[in-house]
Amino acid sequence: MTVFLNGEFMPMEEAKVPVLDRGFIFGDGIYELVPVYSRTPFRLEGHLARMERSLSEVKIRNPYTRAEWTRIIEQMIAAHPFDDQGVYWQVTRGVARRDHAFPKDVQPTVFMMSNPLVNPSKAVIEGGAKAVSAQDFRWHRCDLKTISLIGNCMLRQISAQEGAIETLLFRDGRLTEASASNAYIVKDGVIATPPKDNLILPGITLDVVFDIVKRGQLPLEVREITEAEVRGADEVWVSSSSKEIVAIVDLDGRPVGNGRPGPVFRKAWQLYQDFKGEVMRAGKPAKAA
Repeated sequence: MTVFLNGEFMPMEEAKVPVLDRGFIFGDGIYELVPVYSRTPFRLEGHLARMERSLSEVKIRNPYTRAEWTRIIEQMIAAHPFDDQGVYWQVTRGVARRDHAFPKDVQPTVFMMSNPLVNPSKAVIEGGAKAVSAQDFRWHRCDLKTISLIGNCMLRQISAQEGAIETLLFRDGRLTEASASNAYIVKDGVIATPPKDNLILPGITLDVVFDIVKRGQLPLEVREITEAEVRGADEVWVSSSSKEIVAIVDLDGRPVGNGRPGPVFRKAWQLYQDFKGEVMRAGKPAKAA
């Protein structure tokens, strides 16, 4: 596998980072992952904008322009044989003496790699998936895409141990998101999802769902959702770049609705596939302005 590290492409085995890199010592860095369809990065400008916001909020210097990021990502895509990819990169604050305070004049560390983009199986789409729930004990800046993900990992492990696809998270009796996904409910034909705030990652796929439900004229509410509403919902979904949209049919061992993917999910899933064929796989790789 070819990776990118601090200005150079190289085999994965040759990539080395000093032990005093603050990403290793503190988890002091941010990351992004852009899905690639038919060798075209999807909504790259949106991913770069989100990265820029995360870097700005944690005060890490952006080492490249958008044009440079675009060129590096396109080279990474070209270095791998698969047409559909997930290009991951992270930027840490860099190498410095261990001290909680941010060091001055340090060079950020940039690492990038790519893997095949694997979407949910036909069985999961047709039969739905299982999820569990937990209290959301993460920090209060979940809107930043930082590499400090131990809270998300602990929460995702709860569902992994149960053979479930996700862990739905509640904070103060309200739905936030899932451990690695955005979350939705459907009641009486109306889709609802929590508003974007500091407790939720502003997912690019979340915006895709907004676009497709508008395109399909499906009713959507962006509002606070109580735990009771989730447990009484007709349908529950999760979404992410790799999951696309998945119906949750079992939550904490109890069926959601009738225990099968519901009619609104099926409409939304087909709208997503149509959108993917018409938009995600169309055109040329995005160029920076």
